[in-house]
Amino acid sequence: MATPIGQTEKWTAVDLAESFGPIPLARIRTNPPPGQASEQDVIAIHDHEDRLCELVDGVLVEKTVGAYESYLAILLARHLGNFVEAQRLGIVLGSDGMMRLAPGLVRIPDVSFISFDRLPNRQVPRDAIAKLAPDLAVEIISKGNTRQEMDRKLRDYFAGGVRLVWYVYPTERAVRIYTAAERSATIREPESLDGGDVVPGFILPLGALFAEPEPKRG
Repeated sequence: MATPIGQTEKWTAVDLAESFGPIPLARIRTNPPPGQASEQDVIAIHDHEDRLCELVDGVLVEKTVGAYESYLAILLARHLGNFVEAQRLGIVLGSDGMMRLAPGLVRIPDVSFISFDRLPNRQVPRDAIAKLAPDLAVEIISKGNTRQEMDRKLRDYFAGGVRLVWYVYPTERAVRIYTAAERSATIREPESLDGGDVVPGFILPLGALFAEPEPKRG
């Protein structure tokens, strides 16, 4: 992997390829130049272009999602959010939930759970970028994601204090569950997602997550 570059230096195409893999170049913002972006750029792009960019070592990386991935994220957020609200465990954020895991590092899970213990004053954050790490981070993997990108994101999550990560693979109808960056297990139908110690009591069969919606009959 390339040596991390400071925000005062520009990245070359080689640096980007070594850090993010064969990522579509359209996902790398060039204004400001890679290596010189800041959190204010993340906020400005969100506010003025309605686009989501993560900030990694001064590089703006645009989030990618398709219609099906968006559907799965909302469906999972609804199941998780209903449970969390009923049990009064905390809050669930959707795909706009920007989080500062470390100085100069902004990540945006597709779905995230934050326990009350992590919420300042036990209230929903009002800042554009929440200065906290979620207990659970969920990523719906799309074709535009590279292995290098997702491996780096996984390390960032756990280094920042995330306790549980779910990588959802729609084409495989599977979920890889991480309890540490180097400790994981993959589940498939008819198995179920289990919140474990992070979201105690939460269970969602993968059949319910990946099932096609059915229209009302009669």
